Amino acid sequence: MSDPASPTLTPDQWQKFSSLLDELTPNQRVWISGYAAGYSAISLSPATTPPHNKSSSPITVLFGSQTGNSEKIAKKLFERIEQTGRPVKIDSMASYKTSQLKRESDLLIIVSTHGEGEPPDNALGFHQFLHSNKAPKVDHLRYAVLALGDSSYEHFCQTGREIEDRLNQLGGEALINIVECDVDYDEKADSWIADILTHLGSTSKPSQSFYTATERAQTSTYTKAKPYQARLLENLPLTAPASSKDIRHIVLSIEDSGIRYQPGDALGVLPTNWPARVEELITHLNLYHADTVASPTLGSTTLEKALLHDLEITTLTRPFLESYAKLADSKELNRLLHPDHRSELRAWIYGREVIDVLKRFPVRGIHTETFIGLLRKLPPRLYSIASSWNADPDEVHLTVGVVRYKSHGIERHGVASTYLADRLPENDTAPIYVHENPNFKLPGDSKTPIIMIGPGTGVAPFRAFISDREATGATGRNWLFFGDRNFDTDFIYQTEWLDYRRKGLLHRIDVAFSRDTDTKVYVQDRIRQNSKDIYGWIQEGAHIYVCGDGQHMAPDVHSALLDILVKEGQKTHDEAGEFLRELQAAKRYQRDVY
Repeated sequence: MSDPASPTLTPDQWQKFSSLLDELTPNQRVWISGYAAGYSAISLSPATTPPHNKSSSPITVLFGSQTGNSEKIAKKLFERIEQTGRPVKIDSMASYKTSQLKRESDLLIIVSTHGEGEPPDNALGFHQFLHSNKAPKVDHLRYAVLALGDSSYEHFCQTGREIEDRLNQLGGEALINIVECDVDYDEKADSWIADILTHLGSTSKPSQSFYTATERAQTSTYTKAKPYQARLLENLPLTAPASSKDIRHIVLSIEDSGIRYQPGDALGVLPTNWPARVEELITHLNLYHADTVASPTLGSTTLEKALLHDLEITTLTRPFLESYAKLADSKELNRLLHPDHRSELRAWIYGREVIDVLKRFPVRGIHTETFIGLLRKLPPRLYSIASSWNADPDEVHLTVGVVRYKSHGIERHGVASTYLADRLPENDTAPIYVHENPNFKLPGDSKTPIIMIGPGTGVAPFRAFISDREATGATGRNWLFFGDRNFDTDFIYQTEWLDYRRKGLLHRIDVAFSRDTDTKVYVQDRIRQNSKDIYGWIQEGAHIYVCGDGQHMAPDVHSALLDILVKEGQKTHDEAGEFLRELQAAKRYQRDVY
């Protein structure tokens, strides 16, 4: 490469730049060029930068995120405020100094709701502080809240609502009203960002595409709006035929895609609904497959295609039920929707889908446009990636528990799991994208020991962890806790774990098979049985990871860890809880639960 003799680079700078280019792959060079273009588009040159108002108080963007969605939106908001020339800072709720709250002037919060109305792990401490008697008056504060959630859960966006209510109680003034987003949050989030910029008095004009510099650099990657068509290479059973479960090992090809991922990331799969259920819906409503469907979000398509590919037709949400109740004019349905009957509604919804509602509360002569207007968009399904890019750069592996059951006299099929296991032929393609999860990552120091707790399909990311540590030559010790129902039928990836054990890469493995003994034994029981050694590993700096069921397993494991800290660390229960919160803030205790 010849020296361009540009006066903008010194000889020393050019030597460093040329040396770097020689080390980069073609894909990395493309990324660098995109990043440079994006960076220059918002560079702080005198000709393009709005004048900096030194008297402006800093704006704080604060996020609480379990899987990374809130963090992604927060970074987007942060960069767009930067374009206005206003001083702005961004922080996670886990690392935010709560003593700073009384000094804030403008606080912009993006937070998700996790599980049954709970704050995400990295928001727990901030949420508790805000609702304690230590929280200060904030009469001088302007705030705005963007709440992420899933309307199929009873306590939709509860964390965002609680934070908004509490800031109001403490004397804060809402910059704009809280905005609540369902699983398909992109449009609402962009609209919220635009409103924030308007109310902050932004005079700059962000690009119409609303891309930040980082996003411009990544336009060659794939997203849920622009997925990659990955070819199915393998669909292998991991459980034995006699098992009560059907768990599959799915291998998808990403060869020549340029896709990269890290251990702990998830794969977004854009599934197709079960064709038999689509047929049943159309027949029951006496509609026509080829009816034209047109909407701002779907464009123009047929009813059949919309129900197959675009709309949620299984999971029941409260907005759907409330809208349908107006059409059905049913006393029973309206009674179930009354706030006093939440528990009864929750029990009624369990095991039911949209088709059950249509049959139980029939509406005559419903029009195609009316029906599709009741349904939310079909959200992607996220699966923990079970492979390491460093070990298998042309493939991505998933561990899929196939959902099939019968309830209320109807056969049920998990949308994405049966799509991958039953309806995707070998060598056919599935639309996918990588969903980065910054809150579930291996330690930066490869010598750090790790404790992995993942029963059932929750073991998937730990297969990626171990594979990556082998591929990169990491020397940190590794301890796995795995559990399921039966040893003979459900010990998934058994030969791989034993091989890693033989090689010395997996230093310890403890298993619990709950149906093999008269007394059920679970991973939390094994954790308590190894309390002294676990505490020793923690004292030596080990990172703890938990993946899997968030309703029962994760709280039980958390309780077991508290017991260990009380027993082995001579702490009170409150001190043990605070210690675990400190581990979470330091990213030494990370959970990927669902």
